[in-house]
Formats: sequence, C-alpha cells, structure tokens
Amino acid sequence: INIELCMKNSKLYLATFVSVLGPLSFGFVLGYSSPAIPDLTTIDDPHLRLNDDQASWFGSIVTLGAMVGGLLAGWMVERIGRKLSLMFSSLPFVFGFTIIIAARSVWMLYLGRALTGFASGIASLVVPLYISEMAHERVRGTLGSCVQLMVVLGIMGVYLAGLFLDWRWLAICSSIPPTLLLVCMCFMPETPRFLLSRGKQREAEEVLRYLRGPDAPVEYECDRIKEAFDEECSSFQMSDLKEAHVYKPLAIGILLMIFQQMSGINTIMFYAENIFEQAHFKESDLASLIVGVIQVVFTAVAALIMDKAGRKILLIISGVAMAISTTAMGVYFYLVSTPEGGVHTDMSWLALASVAVFIAGFALGWGPVPWLIMSEIFPVKVRGVGSSLCVLTNWSLAFIVTKTFQDMMKSLTRAGTFWLFACMCILNVIFTMVFVPETKGKTLEQIEQTFRESSDQ
Repeated sequence: INIELCMKNSKLYLATFVSVLGPLSFGFVLGYSSPAIPDLTTIDDPHLRLNDDQASWFGSIVTLGAMVGGLLAGWMVERIGRKLSLMFSSLPFVFGFTIIIAARSVWMLYLGRALTGFASGIASLVVPLYISEMAHERVRGTLGSCVQLMVVLGIMGVYLAGLFLDWRWLAICSSIPPTLLLVCMCFMPETPRFLLSRGKQREAEEVLRYLRGPDAPVEYECDRIKEAFDEECSSFQMSDLKEAHVYKPLAIGILLMIFQQMSGINTIMFYAENIFEQAHFKESDLASLIVGVIQVVFTAVAALIMDKAGRKILLIISGVAMAISTTAMGVYFYLVSTPEGGVHTDMSWLALASVAVFIAGFALGWGPVPWLIMSEIFPVKVRGVGSSLCVLTNWSLAFIVTKTFQDMMKSLTRAGTFWLFACMCILNVIFTMVFVPETKGKTLEQIEQTFRESSDQ
C-alpha cells in the first residue's frame, strides 16, 4: 500500500499550530525589550526608570530564567509528559507579563522578565520534542522549522506593535499567545512516543489514528516505535553516557547550539539599531523592522525546503553566508576606524548589506536547524536529559555573548570581534560537513539506528 495516500495531515498540522504558540510567546519575550527599553529609560516615574546598567539586565535576565527553565523542562517532559509540560509553561509566561503590567518598581520588572524567560526555556525544549515525536518523517523538517519561524514572527510582531503601543499595552498584548496556548493545548493529544514509553499502547494507537487519519497503518508505525523502545527499555542512567550511540548525538547537539550562539546572531540583532545609526540610516526602528521581515521570510523559505533539501546542505549554505558577511562587517569597521577613514560615509551600504546577508543566512539554516536536529537525534531515554543540556548550553551562551559583547568590542576592537565571529562561522561549516548526520526522511527510530550502527563499527 502507498502509505502517503492513506495519511491525513490536517490534525497533525492543527496540533503543531497550537504547540507553536509557545515559540510565538517566547518570540514576544525576546523582542519585548527592544521597544520597551527606550520607554522605560525615559519614563517619568522614578521607581520604574532604568539606567543603562539596569536596561542591560532587563534585556539579559531572560536568558538566565531560560537556563533554569531548560533544566527543569528536561526533567518535566519525562515525568509529566510533553503535553502537560507545555501547558505548564504558559503559566509563568502569563504571570511574568502580569507582573510587568502591574510593576511598581524595577524589581518587579526584573521578576516579570525572569519569569517570562523561565517559561521561554521550558517552551524552547518541549515544543521541538512535541512536534518531532508527533510528525511523520516526510513533514517533520517543515513542521519542526515552524518553531523558529514563530519565534521570529513573535519578535517582528512586538517590533511592529512597539511602534504604536507603550510598554504596558505591549505586555498586555504579549500575554495573549500563552493564554491561547493553555486553553487550546487541553484539546491536543500527548505524543504517541511518550505514551508508548509509559506502556500505554492502546492510547498511543488512538493518538496515531487521530494524527494520521482513519486509513493510515497506525499499528505498523506503533510496532516500529515499540521495537526501538524494547531495545533500550531502561530509563536513563549516567553510565549510558559511555555508550557511543548516546554521547555522539549529545556532542553533536551541544556543539550545534554552541556554534549557533557563537556565530554572533544575538549581538547582531541586539546591535542592529546601532549599526544602522552609525551607517547614518535615520529611521532605526524601521531598520529593526526590516531585519525582522528578512528573518521571517528566510525562515519560512527554510521551513518549506527543509524536507526536500535536507538539514546539512542548509547549514553549510547558511554558515558560508554568515562567514562572508561577518568578514565584510569587520572590514567595514576596520575601514571606519582608520584615521584616514574619510571613506566611511560611502561605505555605509557595506554595513547594511552585511547585516542583511548575515540575517538571511542565519535564518536559512543555523536559526531553525539546531533546534530541529536537537529534537531528532536523541534516543528515547536520553531525550529529556539531552535536550535539556542543549537548551542549557544555548541560553547560557546567549547570556555570555550578549553580556561580554561590549567588552569584546573594547578589547578586540569592533573589526576584531566580527572577524572572531567569522572564524566561528568557518569552523561551523567544517563541523557540519564532518560530523552532522543527515536526518531528512528518516524516522526517529532509523536515526537512532544509524548512531548505533556507526558506534558498533
């Protein structure tokens, strides 16, 4: 039988759509500081007014909350399941924004940001897992890329809303997606793989029938997933880390996250407005909106071609584009900083072009793919622990890179900093070519099998 003809994907798309309200919420969280900080640094109320140092913490405390969230989520997805973890994450989103709305002091602002960060950490782990465990291999890449697509849509949505709303109304708007998430997730299923890991075969088959349509061969799919479980059976122990089919995917997942953050994406996003101002591009809010649009468009392109092109080729194209543009950026700052730099007024197009190419390149591969691969490569029993370590790595590096960026610019000069990012991008291309496996079109169980086979040799 031709399996594709029997499959109905509409329910799968519905479940994916509801779950990506989580990433949309954390896009709102990430983007929120950009329009809110100018409001809060100039506000009349002395209890709420932020100085530069406080503003920097207002931006970066989110990443600290997210680290804690990621650690907790790895334990939660194994304990209470994917669905309940996701529903739980919407609570700190809503509470956090509520505290910001009601803020009477800077501490309340910090607390609200930390809580929304905590929620973002949980969502950034649970949603990719939830989607990859429900989707079948033909659409898993596209659906998994929707995570990053919704993050950048959220960021852009906040930028847009920030042009019209003050920081309080912005926080009110930002609490809508997580509220929807909480309500709608009640009607969505738990993932079949989690149910099978709990020995609930009948429920797992019902969920698969709901997701794949009445005519699809769900018993066959169920049996394939069960076989993989029976090979492992036990739950995770530290001694499992000695096995190659566990530590190889773990190393790949963590390194992908390190390279994603070390490409300098956060600093470029964070710094885009300044770059545009220095390039004498007057409307800097408009500029960050343009950045948002580029990101959304190219992440959407990546989602559409993810299952056709494959993950690996997109990572390579993306890495090359980022290496070229960060090098160009370094050249621009180098030329501007030389004493006879009378050239720099004509060079501003170079800075703008580099930012555009960098962001397009990032969105095409290194944005969505690490999160996607993280949700695909772990064997079932280390999925919680493994994803947890990846998320922790990602958010802690995001914190370190954004916090130390200003100091790096001082010690390495601006040109040097961007050239350092360029070296990282070249390294990530080599790493991808040598170590990253292609996961397109394989079931999660087949991916696990390839790691077992390569570790048996």
